[in-house]
Amino acid sequence: MDSLQHHFLIAMPSLKDPFFAGSVTYICEHNDEGAMGLVINIPIDMPLHELLHQLEMEPDDVPEMDTPVLQGGPVAADRGFVLHSPVEGFSSSQLLSDNLMITTSPDVLETLGTDQAPEHYLVALGYAGWTPGQLEQELTENSWLTIPADTALIFDTPLAQRWHQAIARLGIDARHLSSQVGHA
Repeated sequence: MDSLQHHFLIAMPSLKDPFFAGSVTYICEHNDEGAMGLVINIPIDMPLHELLHQLEMEPDDVPEMDTPVLQGGPVAADRGFVLHSPVEGFSSSQLLSDNLMITTSPDVLETLGTDQAPEHYLVALGYAGWTPGQLEQELTENSWLTIPADTALIFDTPLAQRWHQAIARLGIDARHLSSQVGHA
C-alpha cells in the first residue's frame, strides 16, 4: 500500500471507538513500521491558556489563547504536539509537507500568542498510533475513508465542521453514509 503520510483518515459512521468516532486524523507518518497521526477535530475541555498555565507559562491575553486543546489520540495523552505552519528554530520539529510542521518541544508553546508564533497552529495532547499492518487492516474493514491532506481543513475550518467538510471533499453527502458494514 502507498504511504498515507500527509493524508486525512475520516472515520466511517460504523467506527464506534470512543477516541475515533466522528474523527478526522491527520497522518504525520506512515511506513513499514506503522503509522502516527493526530486527531484534528475533537477538543478536550481545556482552552490553550489553561494548558500553558499548567505548564507554568503565562501567555498574553489574546483571543487565540481561548482555542481548545485537541485530543490528538489515545497514545501518550500527557504528551503535547503542535501542528503548525513552518517556522524554523524550534528544538524538536519535523517538516511534514511544504506548508506543515509538527513540533514536540516546549519552545514552540512559549511563542503562542506572540508575534514569534507560527501563523497557523493547533495543539493536541496524545497521538494516534498503528502497528505495522494495523492501519491497512482497518482500511480493508472500511473503518476509514482517506483523502489528501489540506491545511485549509486543519486551520480554516471550524472544529465542528471538519468531519463533514472532509466527507464533502470526496463528493459524498454524509447523510448517505451507512453505519452498516456488509460484504458483497
